[in-house]
Order: sequence, then structure tokens, then C-alpha cells
Amino acid sequence: MKTLTLIRHAKSSWDDPFLDDFDRPLNPRGRHDLPLMCARMLAHGPAPDQLIHSTALRTHLTASALIDTFRLTDRAVCGTDRIYEADVSVLEALLRQQSNEHQHLMLVGHNPGLLLLAHWLCQQAPDRLPTAAIIQLELPLTYWRDLAPGCARTVWFDYPKLHRPLAPERDTLASS
Repeated sequence: MKTLTLIRHAKSSWDDPFLDDFDRPLNPRGRHDLPLMCARMLAHGPAPDQLIHSTALRTHLTASALIDTFRLTDRAVCGTDRIYEADVSVLEALLRQQSNEHQHLMLVGHNPGLLLLAHWLCQQAPDRLPTAAIIQLELPLTYWRDLAPGCARTVWFDYPKLHRPLAPERDTLASS
């Protein structure tokens, strides 16, 4: 049995219109949500055997927080530019190449690639992956090379807005 956790990077900044997309940092909401997401990930577990992340700045910053949270060694971390703007075939190939020693892979990347991968692996995957979303999949596989469409089931799905308090309702009678 294998576990695959897909994590979309935390909310990024669009403040600088001249900044290349690859170099966009996290915005204040992303920096706020990231420690909370990491705490939920740590509480839910398990720690990944291997964390693979895009080298885009926002994704690298998200991965760095996870690396610190799980106290991963350099050997358990791999940054690659292949994930940036990757489609399903690229992500699938990347996963198939992983060592079978790894029981739990964590992939930190971008939409639409992550969402499309989730749907390729699991028909019950959510319809969207908001920023800082976590989807954990269980795969009844011995070898990563055996990944196939529909082979996974969703174990856990979480994202920051699920934990935000609802805005108080206005008293419509008082305002009339």
C-alpha cells in the first residue's frame, strides 16, 4: 500500500505585475495559512518518505515549511522545475520513477496539473484544489511504476477556508 499526498502551494502574491510567474512569493494570506496547514498535516500524518516540489518560489516556500514541520533531511527532499506547468503525463512519469522504498510520497505543486493528476488517479477527487489544499490518496500498489487511472481512493482532503469562521449574519430587522 502506498500513500500519495498532493499539496497545492499556499496563496501567492500578484502585487508586482512585472514579476515573472515563477518568481511570485506568498502573499500575507498564504504566509498566514501555511503554518496552520502544516500543523494539520503533521497531526494527520504520516510523514513523507520523500517530498518532491516545484522549484517555483511560492511552491518552494510551501515545501520549506513542510520540510521544517516534518524535520525532513536533504535526502528526503527533491526540488524540480519539471513540476512547474506540468501536465498529468509529466507528473505521472515523475511518480512512476520513484523508488519503491518510499511508501509515502508528498508532491507540492501547482494547478491545474495537481487537480488533473488527482482526477486521473481517483474519480472521487474533489472538483477543485484551492491554494494550500491537501489531498491524501491511498494506492493499493507495491510499485510506483504500476500507477494507473482510477487506482487511488481519497483518504483526506483539507484546505484553509474549511477552517475559517463564518462571518456573523446581520440582523436584518435591526437594520430596517
